[in-house]
Amino acid sequence: MNEKKSDNTEKKLSGLEVMRKLFYFGLGVKRWILTGVIGISISSIGFAFVIKNIFTLGLPDVIPWHLEGVLLGIAGLGIILISLYKLYQSTAPLLLSSSRLDVLTETIYKRRSLSRGPKIVAIGGGTGLSTLLSGMKSYSDNLTAMITVADDGGSSGRLRRELGILPPGDFRNCLVAMSDSESLLRDLFQYRFAQGNGLEGHNFGNLFIAAMAEVTGSFEKALLESSQVLAVHGRTLPVTLSQISLSAQLLDGTVIDGETTITERGGSIDRILISPQDATAYPVALESISNADILVIGPGSLYTSIIPNLLVNGVSKTIRESKATKIYVCNVATQMGETDGYSASDHLKALQKHTFKSIVEYAIVSEDSNNLEYHLQTNQVKSDSEDIVNVKVIKEDLIDTKLPARHNALKLARVIMDVYDGKYLSNKPIR
Repeated sequence: MNEKKSDNTEKKLSGLEVMRKLFYFGLGVKRWILTGVIGISISSIGFAFVIKNIFTLGLPDVIPWHLEGVLLGIAGLGIILISLYKLYQSTAPLLLSSSRLDVLTETIYKRRSLSRGPKIVAIGGGTGLSTLLSGMKSYSDNLTAMITVADDGGSSGRLRRELGILPPGDFRNCLVAMSDSESLLRDLFQYRFAQGNGLEGHNFGNLFIAAMAEVTGSFEKALLESSQVLAVHGRTLPVTLSQISLSAQLLDGTVIDGETTITERGGSIDRILISPQDATAYPVALESISNADILVIGPGSLYTSIIPNLLVNGVSKTIRESKATKIYVCNVATQMGETDGYSASDHLKALQKHTFKSIVEYAIVSEDSNNLEYHLQTNQVKSDSEDIVNVKVIKEDLIDTKLPARHNALKLARVIMDVYDGKYLSNKPIR
């Protein structure tokens, strides 16, 4: 019990730390205090002249009027400063011992700091993208998740077919990942109805977004309003507003239609295709890419979550022209039915094959693990870098020990920020 109490005490902010954060640059505290002081000083001078004119009519001036104003202003300012100091002395012990002030100060400080973070655009879908976002929200509020809309299975697929909306599943996951109440929202939004005519199999989060689309009149407005309702620090954007579908051409020439069928059927994929081929990118998504400081492609299902985004008309071209730091995050494990036996270089080659050689400057790869238990649970992507040109390959330990087929969100986010901050050097790729 005593140890727990000691831990809580250590976490509380000291009085000096609270004051330092309250006066952090950009919070507005200093400027408004100064403004108030100036206003009160001006008022004091005005009242002083009024009083002088009332009680000293007809008396000769002792000193010039402008010196009177200066002296009165200084006197008024001194009184204000003394009163503020005394007010601080009176209230500081009470306020600075309050955990509520600690939390409020820390929240304001954190939110304002994160609002000045880099503009980060993450492109992909599935659990990989939401994992990335849950880590990146520690470094910036300027997050944009650009999400594929080709999902045709499960609850998302049913809502897509029955209501004609874009599949909401990946958007739901990203909203949860970027929310402050991540744990509670995950439980609520991931709740799947086990029974009920028409409800069985649906996620609550999918139904929430579908209902919001009906209320607001469009899917993109539904995402915006959902972000505000859920206090999400970032935004989710569809790569296109078109209803697109996927096809996979295998090495033997076989063509498989449908996102779900591609994964279930399996086989060695040669190329992925979208229909319609001329699907137009969502303009807001293209604008986000153009204005980004960091562009992250992946992690996620290579052929069904990542590459389809890049095939939408205008996306790859805008990435090419972007001045952002461009990073590809390779999956930790291969995906059955899509990338069986793939190494890191195989992932990157597939990405380049569908776009262009200089699609990214950096590739972040999880180092090979010697953990036997991990190998028994998942098929690790071999962290090779052979035949990779124009790309700096960064190998780090990024495995989540609790879920070894996924990245550790905080480790991955830290490496991405290190790349952006210049820790890893790279020659700019030849365009």
